[in-house]
Amino acid sequence: MTRPLILPAVLALATSVYGQCGSGTPDATVTGEDGSYAATVGSDEVYSGADYYAAITTALDGISSGQRLSVIASGSIGTGIISIDSGIIFEGCGTIDVEYNAGHGAIESLNTEGAQIPYLTLTGSPYFGMRFYGVTGLSLGEITMNLSDGLGIRFERDEAANADVLMDIISVTGAGSHAVETWNIDGLTINQVIARDVGECGLLLQTTTNAQVGTVDGDNVATGTGYATFRMANTNGLLPDGSYTTNVFVENVISRGGGRGIFCVSESGGVEIGNIDLADNGNNAILIENCYGVSILGGTVDGGGDVRLAARDEFENNRDISISLEVSGTSVVESPCGENISWDISGDAALNVC
Repeated sequence: MTRPLILPAVLALATSVYGQCGSGTPDATVTGEDGSYAATVGSDEVYSGADYYAAITTALDGISSGQRLSVIASGSIGTGIISIDSGIIFEGCGTIDVEYNAGHGAIESLNTEGAQIPYLTLTGSPYFGMRFYGVTGLSLGEITMNLSDGLGIRFERDEAANADVLMDIISVTGAGSHAVETWNIDGLTINQVIARDVGECGLLLQTTTNAQVGTVDGDNVATGTGYATFRMANTNGLLPDGSYTTNVFVENVISRGGGRGIFCVSESGGVEIGNIDLADNGNNAILIENCYGVSILGGTVDGGGDVRLAARDEFENNRDISISLEVSGTSVVESPCGENISWDISGDAALNVC
């Protein structure tokens, strides 16, 4: 299949449309500093006081679809939830500190169309930093989370499905769980996911189809676990017609240390990875387990765990796998033998393949 390009224009999200965070004339702003905040909508001051969360929610209540709120001030919302409605443009120009609220995101957009978050910086230990479901045309721009626990971005499993989601640069440090976890998205475009010192996955795709991802870059991700810098699970890439025709395209996967580098499992596939750069992974550098239609076109594996094809009895065995890599300082293993498996391995790897 001809590989579609991730066009720069597609990834020129609201960050380029609106310039720098807070630039121009936002429809609403939150300004001030700890203990003294003001919310303005148009020319009217709608809140003045010490409550940062109240300032934000009051400003949001004062705007409608197509309008922009720029939160210039920094502060803490505690366990509060910032809800972004359809068509709202929410810019977090300051640093928003958040606390744990079980089952919820500090920032949520649920059952909406065309919500945009061009900029956001979060700190703290949320349950989820951002939580979504039932969204169409969601646009996330430059999202930075410097966390002390929690999960970065979560698209819910058991709620309404999502379509046409765009993400520019997602940078997550210190999450106890995943940096980005998706469920039920048809049409996903991501420029970069950058994960540092994250407890579980950098990018985890589940029941997600028609996806284009630029770079997944993980350092010390999933240490001591079975997770990976880039993981596909739970029939990811399975199309409605039951096929695994290639529909998930990933430009680059970079992984240093941590747990696994790349992990495909539980009847996932339909994926092409252009280039990988994996080194010193503490678990398998690559594990492909009960997956169908997986191509890795090139790149290197340097040390760490092995490159392995494996299978569980409860699912059909691997099939239609093609891997072209330079592998050194570790081994390449295929057990059991899959169906229509193609290996093109250079480097000093020990080979035990069918």
